[in-house]
Order: sequence, then structure tokens, then C-alpha cells
Amino acid sequence: MNPALLPSLAIIGTDTGVGKTVVTALLASAYKRAGLSTLPFKPVVAGLTELDGDNIYADNEFLARAAGADIDQVGLYAFPEPLSPHLAAERAGVSIDISRILARFQELSRSWPAILLEGVGGALVPLTAELSIIDLIAQINIPALIVTHAGLGTINHTLMTVEACQRRGVPVAGLVINRYPGTPGVAAATNPSQLEALSGLPIIGLVPELDLSVEKLQGFEALAGNHFDLDRLQSPAKSQEKMEATATASEALAADAAYLWHPFSAMDEYLQEKPHPLMITSAAGCWLKDSEGRRYLDGISSLWVNVHGHRHPALDHALQQQLAKVAHSTLLGLGNEPAALLAADLVSISPAGLEKVFYSDSGSTAVEIALKVAFQYFRQTGRPEKTEFISFTNAYHGDTLGAVSVGGHEIFHSTFKPLLFPTRLTPAAYCYRCPVGQEPNQCDLECLDNLAALLAERAGQTAAVIFEPKVQGAAGILVQPPGYMRRVAALCREYGVLLIADEVATGFGRTGPLFACELEEIEPDIMTVAKGLTAGYLPLSATLFTTEIYEAFRGPYEELRTFFHGHTYTGNPLAAAVARASIQLFRDTEVLSAAQERAKELASLLTAFKGREQIGNVRQQGLMVGIELVADSRTKEHFPLADRVGRAVALKARDYGVIIRPLGDTLVLMPPLSISAAELRTLVNGTTRAIDHVLGNK
Repeated sequence: MNPALLPSLAIIGTDTGVGKTVVTALLASAYKRAGLSTLPFKPVVAGLTELDGDNIYADNEFLARAAGADIDQVGLYAFPEPLSPHLAAERAGVSIDISRILARFQELSRSWPAILLEGVGGALVPLTAELSIIDLIAQINIPALIVTHAGLGTINHTLMTVEACQRRGVPVAGLVINRYPGTPGVAAATNPSQLEALSGLPIIGLVPELDLSVEKLQGFEALAGNHFDLDRLQSPAKSQEKMEATATASEALAADAAYLWHPFSAMDEYLQEKPHPLMITSAAGCWLKDSEGRRYLDGISSLWVNVHGHRHPALDHALQQQLAKVAHSTLLGLGNEPAALLAADLVSISPAGLEKVFYSDSGSTAVEIALKVAFQYFRQTGRPEKTEFISFTNAYHGDTLGAVSVGGHEIFHSTFKPLLFPTRLTPAAYCYRCPVGQEPNQCDLECLDNLAALLAERAGQTAAVIFEPKVQGAAGILVQPPGYMRRVAALCREYGVLLIADEVATGFGRTGPLFACELEEIEPDIMTVAKGLTAGYLPLSATLFTTEIYEAFRGPYEELRTFFHGHTYTGNPLAAAVARASIQLFRDTEVLSAAQERAKELASLLTAFKGREQIGNVRQQGLMVGIELVADSRTKEHFPLADRVGRAVALKARDYGVIIRPLGDTLVLMPPLSISAAELRTLVNGTTRAIDHVLGNK
């Protein structure tokens, strides 16, 4: 076998005591014989394994000795009692952190060509109160090798384990029957053929009972050669699956070219990408995989939505649990449990005063709701003349007509001006190209003087000011200076105008805290959230309001104070269930503190760009970064639009295993909050090399 074809595997058992550790050690030796260095990794061990009559060693020590590896690399959590991991951990006063296991696996994968991850107990044994071994494997996205025993019950236990893998999308590479008797009875003798026939999976090895005293561990390589047939990992069934997957990918690429119209994409450019447009087929953690099996770091969180990584076991579990109950039920006159409970969750984590939640399905529709409610609110509180909105230059609030009306991004919005209601634009903070000619960090927020003047003149006609707190995302990650948000909020309070905070892009940890409003402790009257709300799983958005605004819409039906607005999938139970699980992860784990630490590391990595030719400005807030490329860093001259420099860099970055997306000639880096320090280096290094390649050719 070509050693490069040997995959990382998860070694799972049909039950406890089937000998997974022995098989893992033997398999590591078999890989070594095939020419591939591999590391056994048992993230959790509960109980001790007796190796001979005189010595007792923990399983990870046994694996390290058998594989000739460093014991510190082989294990992570070890508990003395032979219990289910979540109970063993609880009794030891420890909490098993799934994200820590994932980070360790990713770290080891960068040093070892293949990892053999050994489970503990059976496939469904719980690692935590909610997540099992098989959930962990699904998150890591590697095939499983199932270890079973021979005799009565083997077929049932093995097929149940196979089914558990299939339900969670974990491919099974094969089966190993361990402790196979030298003189098998009828049941054991028929097990191998029956298992292959019923499961469609190959038997990789029949391993007898072995003498595994410490003194004889040196003979592992020979034992592995005798008892494993690694060529069977590439079974006919697997080859057929790969052929079918290739055919499906080809069909998808053809259909993509023939029928699909992509958003925000110049289709002539897209269709001319070589060798062909990227077709994503799977994902795990911070990584995407394309139709040709190539992996890419998801440097933009799949357009700013992914928070905890792709295929997070807690989120997968929440979705599966809800799917077993109901996929959708309307909120028009009915309630559903996930939507109601999520509303309570959102109120509990949002800025003070926001106590009512209205759902929709995107950032644009969340903003549309905010605008309509603000307009109707003043009509129903005796101030119908307050109909105007103030927004900021470079603003982007979505693509529905109301959201476009309050936008300030000419490239996106100018075509539709005849369809829009009039709004008043005021200069936004763009410190690199200050709209009022001030120097960064040396001003007194003069860019807000125009807003103050507008409100002084038009407060009686103005319903609301809408802004993106701290960062204008689609404008190129324009970061507002300290005090800016607080000043905007103070002006709105002074002049009796509603403040709408559009946290669609900035919410759920992107800027450091859970919401950007927290950075300066502002309390908006209305707040919109979307993108990170479901951590990248399903479309869902919410618009939050004060009780004062909500009360203006109550009264007898004949008064027609009702907010006549809604969407078919408003408060979809599947999306709401996943959003609740995501919020729970923020509560139960160190998501925010870890992301804040990553932001510091990212800031350090970004210093390499300072002073470089044709990199005009590097802007960062939390894990939101904009790198503005310019033709001349001294004059800040833009590249000609036709040069498409930003796009060229983003395409080249793929060659270095990184997905980024430009906004004009500003490169945006916005990885999942779960990204590791090593993955951050991969992201910045890949971006740097792509910039050097493209600008070097310029």
C-alpha cells in the first residue's frame, strides 16, 4: 500500500473491554511497517490497564511504549476510576473540555502524518453530559475503525455501532475482531463472514489473545504485520463511494456553471476561475474541504457566520434532537418551545433594556423590521412627523429595499436609488481616510459634528439613527475610535431619537465581548442580530426592542396597532434550537476569553504588515481584520478598479490553503472564534504569501 493513502483513524469499540488500546498500538506498528509515522492519541483514559503481573500502567503509557512516542503527546485526560468519562471526570473534580481535545488533535496533526485516536468504552459512551465519543469523532472528521469481539452478540453490537456512526456522518473504514479464539466455536467462526456481509465493511484484522507483557512490546511490528491487512482499508465499497462522490462533484460543478447565479459575484469572472470554481463538499472545525479533497482554512467564517467551528458536536446534537421533534411550526398565532426559550436567552445576554424579540431570517430582514417598527412606533405615540432616518457613509445594512435605503455603500446601492426612500447620510469614521481631514488618534471625534448638527436641525422629523457599532464590516472593517459609539448614543438620547444598533456582523464575540455595544456600555433602543446567531448552521435573525416600543403596538385589534409583518420561517424551531446550543457554549466554555487571547496573538502577527509597500492600512477589532491594499502607500492611491487586486490575492491564497474574501482591495480576515494559535499563523502566513505573490508581480 502507498503509505500516503493511510488515513488518520478513530479506534472505537462496540463496548468496553474489547481491547481498543491493544488494537491501536498494533495498528500504529502496522502503519510504521507500511512506511508512515503515526501517533496514537487517547484523549481520555478512565481506569488502569494491567500489562503484566508486577506492573500496572495507564493506557496512554502503554500506547507510548508500544509506539515509541512521547507520553505527553499520547494522552490528555486521565482518571483513576473505570467509569464513563463524564462520571469519572465529575468524581475527579474535572470538566472535560471538547474544544481542548479538538485543539490538541489539530496540533498533533501538524506534526504527524496520521493520528490514531482511541475512544474510551463504546461509541456512544458520554464524554460530557451531552456529547459522546462518536460526536467528538464527527467533529474531527476522520473515519472510524470499529473493534469488536467474537462470539454471541458480536453481530448485534457491531451493527449498532455502525449505525451510530452512519447517523452522525462518520465513515467506517473497517472492522477488527480482537481476541479472536484459536479454536473458534460456531458463533465466532461465522462472525467474520457475517459481519462483512451484513455491514458491507471489510475485516481489517483478526487479532488473537496476545501476551503483551512490557518486555515483549518490541515485537509489536511483527505482530501487526501478522494480523492486519491495511490494503483492505481501501475496500471496493470505499472505492465505489469515491467514484460516486467524484461523479456527484462533476455534476455539481456543471450544474453550478449552467444554472446558479451567485450573490455579489461578477459571474464572468467566477465562471473563468481555473481549474474551476471551488466546490465545497464538507467541513470540520476551522477547515473546509473541496470536491477534490483539498483542505482550506475558513478565514472568513463562511461569510462571518461560523463561531464555534464547523460540525461542532453540541450544535449537531441540538439540531438532531430538535429534528426528531418538529422541523417547523409557524409563529403566526402559535408558539414553539425553542423560539420562546431562545427569546429568553437573547434578552438575558443582550444590553440592558432590550426585552422583546421579533424573529426573521437574515440580517437584511432584521434591519427591515427595525426600520418599520421605528416608523410605526412614532405614528402610534402621537408623533407621526418623525419619519426620517439618519445613517452613515459606507454603511451596509442589507439588501432589502429598506435596508438599502439606509445604506451608504455606493457600489452596492447606487443602482437602486430610484426605488429607495430618502435618508440623511452623515460621515462615518474612516480614520485612514478621515472624511474631515483629521489625523488618527489626534482628533476630538470631529467626524460626528455633522451628526450633531443634523439632529439639532432635524430631530423633530427623525425617527432613528442606525449604525454598525464599533466596526463597519462591509465597508472594509472600518474601526471606530474610542468614544465614538458613546457619543452617537448620547446624541440620540439628547435629541429624543431612537438608536438602532446593527450587530448583524459584530455580534456574538466578533469584536471581543459578546456584543460590540458592550465595548462602550451603550444601550440601544433596537438591536439587530443574525450571522453568528446560529453559529453558521441555519438562517435566523432577531430584532430586539425595549418594552416601551413594544407596548406602543398593543391594544384592541380594531385600533390596528398590530405590527403586520412576518416571515414564513419566523422562529424556525431547528434554527432556534441550534442558536440556544450556541449561546449555551458561550456560557459553559471559555469561548470569549479564548477568542480574546487569539485576537492578541493576531494583532502580534499583523505587525509584520506595518510599513510595507502597497499595504496602506491594517485595521483590527477582535477577530475582525481589514488589510487595505493601495497602489502607493504614501499617497494612499487606490489600484485601478479593473486590476482587481484584492480578488487576485484572495484567489492566490487558496494555493496556500486559505479562504479569504476581499471587499474591493481590502482583504478581510474573520476566522471562527474557535481558531487555534497555529491556525491563526496559517491564516496570516497564507495571506502574506498571496499578497507577496500578487503585488510582487505588480
